[in-house]
Amino acid sequence: MKLYHGSSVEVAAPKVSHARKNLDFGRGFYLTSFQSQAERWAKRKAVRYGGEPIVNIYELSEDLSQFKTLHFKDNDKEWVEFVCDGRRGGQEYADYDIIIGAVANDKVYAAVDMYFKGLWDIDATLKALKFYELNDQICLVSQRAIDELLVFVGSYEVR
Repeated sequence: MKLYHGSSVEVAAPKVSHARKNLDFGRGFYLTSFQSQAERWAKRKAVRYGGEPIVNIYELSEDLSQFKTLHFKDNDKEWVEFVCDGRRGGQEYADYDIIIGAVANDKVYAAVDMYFKGLWDIDATLKALKFYELNDQICLVSQRAIDELLVFVGSYEVR
């Protein structure tokens, strides 16, 4: 499966130790199957951290059977609560090698943030989320998953 990672540098050998904390699915190496989403992330990171917007391309093995995987098929209550836990710095993500689900883009983030801050209940949050187009994200939590499943194909600068 072809996946993309937006950055401000080429990332030929991803390391979990370089990952940021308090993200949707906790600390890990994030990828997406949406090239345009990776390009947006690359542009955002280049502005934030300097450098050029770079999209890294990988092949991910489709045999995940040797890894503890959590797959959110919907942006339901469990997904919202898991994302909130990750953003609070919770450790629930650490029970897994791989986490797959929707990405909380800017519009989705706003709805989840209303729940996170206690301004909306779960029903209002889920109702709002139904109106947003969702992209995906795959978080490789363990270095073992990165090393055994991911192959770097190349990179390009976003124009």
